[in-house]
Amino acid sequence: MTLEGAADVKDLRGRVALVAGATRGAGRGIAVQLGARGATVYVSGRSTRGRRSEYDRPETIEETAELVTAAGGRGIAVAADHLVPAEVEALVRRIDTEQGRLDVLVNDIWGGELLFEWDSTVWEHDLDKGLRLLRLAVETHAITSHFAVPLLLREPGGLVVEMTDGTADYNAAHYRVSFFYDIAKSSVLRMAFALGHELGPRGATAVALTPGWLRSEMMLDAYGVTEETWRDALAANPHFAISETPAYVGRAVAALAADPEVSRWNGQSLSSGRLAQVYGFTDLDGSRPDAWRYLVEVQDPAHEANTTGYR
Repeated sequence: MTLEGAADVKDLRGRVALVAGATRGAGRGIAVQLGARGATVYVSGRSTRGRRSEYDRPETIEETAELVTAAGGRGIAVAADHLVPAEVEALVRRIDTEQGRLDVLVNDIWGGELLFEWDSTVWEHDLDKGLRLLRLAVETHAITSHFAVPLLLREPGGLVVEMTDGTADYNAAHYRVSFFYDIAKSSVLRMAFALGHELGPRGATAVALTPGWLRSEMMLDAYGVTEETWRDALAANPHFAISETPAYVGRAVAALAADPEVSRWNGQSLSSGRLAQVYGFTDLDGSRPDAWRYLVEVQDPAHEANTTGYR
């Protein structure tokens, strides 16, 4: 079955998902695409209509929940700081009370965009910012899994998706941005590996998943473009041509959640581009960007930007 028209497929109706860190970016894209296939999706985060996080951006979890419902699912916004165990425990208890099950957990909590410093050594990097980045990127995932996985294991076939930046192969061979950023993203990859060992024998699956070059709200703002005008950014960076929308990685998660043989991926590091080739879904424009192969074969060797054969 091709999934190019993923919004018309309702094979996740009756399934319950928690997308932790769904305010914007990949988290929002994942939540909406799970909703597009009929799922009930709890979306959590710190940015609400009544209070913004330190990002001080306009996106809110309420808006994400409304987009989930508009896509065909049921979106439920729950404010939670995933660094606070009591708030995460209350969130999971609410899902249990209201639904009695959890089929998909997406750990997409990040919050580090304003904290990392490019090419800054461990002794030069602001220590407080670096340590907070690690707490936001790693501790939050551990706290959320601690409370949510027991509910997810109540029914067989559950799926945990650890969202990161970079595949295991790429990150093993490349220094990623700075000491703290590198450690954070690699730690999440290892989390999925460890969870795979713990969940697999208990009938569930854990994977690590990375989008490619994501056209998130913050990335578009950084280039001074919108989703409609994103190609204008190619003048500043021609390699941005390989970029993808948050819906693309969202469709990757939806495809995994709907796959009765998802356990074949247990403990593995995956990318949106790789899964598109397996499951047949596309980005919103009908293309299938394969960003990580492009980085290795075109961008990193400093070849001229050319996405032919990569999307």
